[in-house]
Amino acid sequence: MREVSEAFGERLAGGVTTTCLCWAIARKDGLILRLTEHDGPLMVAGETYLPGAGLEGAEFVQTASLAPGRAAARGALSHDAITEEDLEAGLWDGARVDVWRVDWQAPDHRVHVWTGRISEVARGALGFEAQLVSLKADLERPLGRIYARRCDAVLGDTRCGVDLEAFPGVVCDHRFEACRSVFGNVENFRGFPHLPGADFVLAGPASAGNDGGKR
Repeated sequence: MREVSEAFGERLAGGVTTTCLCWAIARKDGLILRLTEHDGPLMVAGETYLPGAGLEGAEFVQTASLAPGRAAARGALSHDAITEEDLEAGLWDGARVDVWRVDWQAPDHRVHVWTGRISEVARGALGFEAQLVSLKADLERPLGRIYARRCDAVLGDTRCGVDLEAFPGVVCDHRFEACRSVFGNVENFRGFPHLPGADFVLAGPASAGNDGGKR
């Protein structure tokens, strides 16, 4: 639920049209870029938001469930801190985004609109398009490894360690038996060959030799 101050609520109810979006974009390396779609700098909560993001078509969708909300915006890359090289290097991927609706005539009046991350930035002939997802998207991110009998490494990668030149044309089926007998690489096997299968889980008590726990 968005919190709107009483004073700002009264201005909005009175039909105020002097509002703009302010964006705080924090990269994973610590760089924070504060931009506004207003035509001049704005001091908001002690931080300066600079013009330079001609963002348009910004749309924000939020959900009450655990499903991640999404947003999208497009505009012109006119700020010196946003370079094509950094975009291509993925430095802006995953950056945290906080969006505020601010009254530029009275910047103390603001309301938080969106919090999320940049999932993708594409450069086009007229500027850029940014796809954003809410922080709830982190709940969909898989953590850790998946337990499976077969190896989840790629033949020849750093986790596997097999020298591909020594096995030209050989295909790995990711089974423990192949890792042992074909490649001699058991110490780097990335699966769990002794993991019980569904047949073990569904197996009932033995029909013979069961004394009902009398021993």
